[in-house]
Amino acid sequence: MFPERIETDRLVLERLSHESLDLFEFYEICSDADGEEAMAEVTEYMPWDPHETVNESREFIDRCEKQWDEGEAATYVIRPREDEDGAGAFAGAGGLTIDWDRRTGTLGTWLRKRFWGRGYSGERAAALIELAFDRLDLEVVAVTHHADNEKSRHAVENYVEVHGGRREGLLRNWLPYDEEIADEYRYTITQDEYLDATG
Repeated sequence: MFPERIETDRLVLERLSHESLDLFEFYEICSDADGEEAMAEVTEYMPWDPHETVNESREFIDRCEKQWDEGEAATYVIRPREDEDGAGAFAGAGGLTIDWDRRTGTLGTWLRKRFWGRGYSGERAAALIELAFDRLDLEVVAVTHHADNEKSRHAVENYVEVHGGRREGLLRNWLPYDEEIADEYRYTITQDEYLDATG
C-alpha cells in the first residue's frame, strides 16, 4: 500500500524498520548517548522524551512496522541525498498516520538538530501530501504542532499554504506532553485545495 522508498530533490525517505535502521545507532541518537544531539531540545515540543533504554527504541521500531503492516501509518527514515551535507545520515523520521473512516492523513516529523533550518520538513511534507492525495486518495491531510513551538509554526504554515490549506484553529488541552496537557494548532489541506494549488 505504501511505497517503501520515496525520493525528493534532496531527501530519501525509506520505510522505518529494523532493516533500514540500525537499532543501536537509533538508540544512541534518540537517547542522546553521545551528548551531541541535544535531544532534550529536539523533543521539547514532542509528545515523547529521549529514549532511556535500547528496548524503548526497539519497541518504537516494532510499533512502526506493525502500523505499516496494518495500513495504519507509513513512517519513514529521512536521509539527505548524496549531494547534501550529511548525505546518507539518519536525519530524522516522518510519517503519515491514516484514519480511514475519516479519510484523513495526519503528518508528523522530527529532525535531529544538526538538520534544522534546511527546509527538510517542508520537502518531506510535500512528498507525503502527494502520497496521501495521489496514491491513497484521502480527502484531508492534517498537521498539528505544540502552541508554543514557533519553529514548527513557521515551517508548517509555509508548506500548508503552498499546498492550498489553512490553519483551522487552536485545540485546547489536546495532547499530553510530559506532565502537562498542551494546546496545539491544527492545519488542514483538502484534496480539492491541493489540486487547485498544485495544478
